[in-house]
Amino acid sequence: MPAIQPPQDPPLAAEVAPAAAAIPAPGVLSPAGRWKLLGVLLAVMFMSLVSVSIVNVVLPSIETTLQATEADMQWVLAGYALTFGVVLVAAGRAGDLLGRGMMFIAGVVIFTLASVLAGLAADPLMLNIARFVMGVGSGLLNPQVMGLIQQHFTGAERGRAYGLLGTVIGFSVAIGPVMGGALINWLGAEAGWRSTFLINVPIGIIALLLAVIWLPRPLFTKPSGRLDLDPVGGLLLALGIFAFLFPFVQGRENPWLWALLPVALLFMLLWIAWEKRYKARGAAPMVDLALFRVRSFTNGTVIAGLYFMGVSSVWVLVAVYTQQALGFSALQAGLIALPAALLSALSSNVAGRYVMTAGRRLVIGGTLSALFGLVATVAVVELEARGIVSIWWMLLSLAFIGAAQGFIISPNQALTLMEVPVQNSGSAGGLMQTSQRVGTAVGIAVITAVFYGMNQVVGYPLAMTLSFAATGLLVIATLWVAVADWRHDHHGAQPQ
Repeated sequence: MPAIQPPQDPPLAAEVAPAAAAIPAPGVLSPAGRWKLLGVLLAVMFMSLVSVSIVNVVLPSIETTLQATEADMQWVLAGYALTFGVVLVAAGRAGDLLGRGMMFIAGVVIFTLASVLAGLAADPLMLNIARFVMGVGSGLLNPQVMGLIQQHFTGAERGRAYGLLGTVIGFSVAIGPVMGGALINWLGAEAGWRSTFLINVPIGIIALLLAVIWLPRPLFTKPSGRLDLDPVGGLLLALGIFAFLFPFVQGRENPWLWALLPVALLFMLLWIAWEKRYKARGAAPMVDLALFRVRSFTNGTVIAGLYFMGVSSVWVLVAVYTQQALGFSALQAGLIALPAALLSALSSNVAGRYVMTAGRRLVIGGTLSALFGLVATVAVVELEARGIVSIWWMLLSLAFIGAAQGFIISPNQALTLMEVPVQNSGSAGGLMQTSQRVGTAVGIAVITAVFYGMNQVVGYPLAMTLSFAATGLLVIATLWVAVADWRHDHHGAQPQ
């Protein structure tokens, strides 16, 4: 397969002229300025993403010290995920039109202040309100990271930037439980879980100061024409995403919530119809649906959703299994994923260097590594249950899944957004991240339901095996889409 070259004049650009006309030509940063900018972006991304995974191992401490109910604990996880997923696309659109720097800074401020509120929460209600607000802040800043990378990096440098971003994503997901367990072990139950939120505060303040200094100017973009944020389209999409996600995060508590799924479908159909009509009137829709005619964007968005639907639940199940079935401490549960975290960081960096030449082959290789890791982990669980091997062999089996994350997440981000015009990169990045968030919510809900349901019937080891088998099916689906995309590129590149 020949080297992939980002198109100089994306064919979609002409179709999104209304949005493009509202944005002045971006300033050009020096090479040093670009890497300073990336450093700020990556620090904030780490802060926002580690807040997702770090909570997994501190939930028991929160439950004990705040006398929280099981429903309260579910909302600690669900509140963040819901608001994060709902605001992503609208935030990306706002950044495209009003200035990515301004939206990024707003997101950092909101996230940092909400972290203070969470760390000082006196009761479960205050904690859950804080988690909702943290999700809003994270949803505001995340699409700007994608947009700023698209805007200021090109060619091989863009691949390296996405490689470093993938390093941060993979590392933050896997290292969060280790950090949470270490803080609980060091500071005790109450001070430990509070510190998992308060640790965001110094990071947020430093990142905010550096962002004000290093982010490219202007931070705020005044549109040359009439500002058009398409509020109706934004509301319809937000309602559709919320109605879809809500049953998956709370459906076990209230089965009636599953009735929201057809409501979600109705909102999505209304949103599509509105966006088409809005563009036909000569206005700039919130999301230009022509993006989905870009094959690399559509396939990459599907790959992101499927992969996160499967593998996100792995780290939750490992934390639950090792603590509830084997009696591990929070620190031990976190440490068992440490090699996976380190390999995720390493493989993301390597993938970033070769994504422009290897393309989807990196993603294919990553899915194969993930499948092997899933099978190997099942073998460890079953053999340990029979007293044949130690559960610590999971350090090795999970490492293959960690390496897979680096070869899947960062290359897929680069390839998915490669042909997207810069003026639409915020909304496109928001769509891709929404796919990841939806996939994560659906996967964790379904696969943990399999785990808990089967555990009551067949016990912990077989429940883990069946849950990992369900995860494997989703990874196989990811592999199928990646192979189909690679074959299209491979055959399309052959001389006629």
